[in-house]
Amino acid sequence: MKDKVLKAMREAGKPVRPGDVAKALDVDSKEISKVIKVLKEEGSVVSPKRCYYEPA
Repeated sequence: MKDKVLKAMREAGKPVRPGDVAKALDVDSKEISKVIKVLKEEGSVVSPKRCYYEPA
């Protein structure tokens, strides 16, 4: 799931919200938020502004 989320973020080409990723992957946004939290802790994702995320 982490790979799918990162791939969707890269394809967007701009900082995205968890809801945008959820729509792209057709998954619940709460699920995406959990994955993004883990990715952020690993350093794979950064947040350029509040509630927006992009690959590091």
